[in-house]
Amino acid sequence: MATTKTTKTKKKVLNDFEIVSLYMNDVLEMNEAPKNVFAFCKKNKIEESDFYTFFGSLDALRQDVWIKFFENAVTAIEKESAFESYSDKDKLLTLYFTLFEILTLNRSYILFSLKENKEGLKNLKSLTKFRNHFKDYIVTTIKSKPSEPFGKAAKVTEPIIAEGAWLQFLFLLKFWIDDTSKGFEKTDVLIEKSVNTVVDLLDTKPLESLFDLGKFLWKEKMQS
Repeated sequence: MATTKTTKTKKKVLNDFEIVSLYMNDVLEMNEAPKNVFAFCKKNKIEESDFYTFFGSLDALRQDVWIKFFENAVTAIEKESAFESYSDKDKLLTLYFTLFEILTLNRSYILFSLKENKEGLKNLKSLTKFRNHFKDYIVTTIKSKPSEPFGKAAKVTEPIIAEGAWLQFLFLLKFWIDDTSKGFEKTDVLIEKSVNTVVDLLDTKPLESLFDLGKFLWKEKMQS
């Protein structure tokens, strides 16, 4: 049982990034998630009280991993001085390409975390807060003002557009998980085609875009 420390040994100052990094390393090295907070803290020689300063549970930590992926993507995007002048389509493309670049850097962890319970994307509990951040960003940044092409969709409410973008992301994530192409180039192709389709559905030529996307997906299915 933990007791109050009486020594004056200087404690190592931790932050949430370090705890997240320790957790991800443990998962990849042990090929299993820590059983509980006590086991995680004991292995990494940190006080449980330090853990609880940042996270209320391991589930909360797992959700924060995904939030940090998203925050890193947004930080990278905001460094592009011209981003604000991009069209809605280019903003969405930039978000997806940047986000999947970061996910690729952490692919081993993501594959483990989404396949840990043998259900893959059927269990999205760890993506709950990530989903909220993602949808908020779609509304506040991608569709922050009447512009092309979302400006043409006056009858489409912001929640519907945000939810549609989230479903699109899950579709892309599932494809990326199964993608074995060099450099995940097929995922890049799908990102562009799917964004073009969504944009054109709010603009013009929806049938041509759907046909183009359908041909690509059918080809991938036949070759898998």
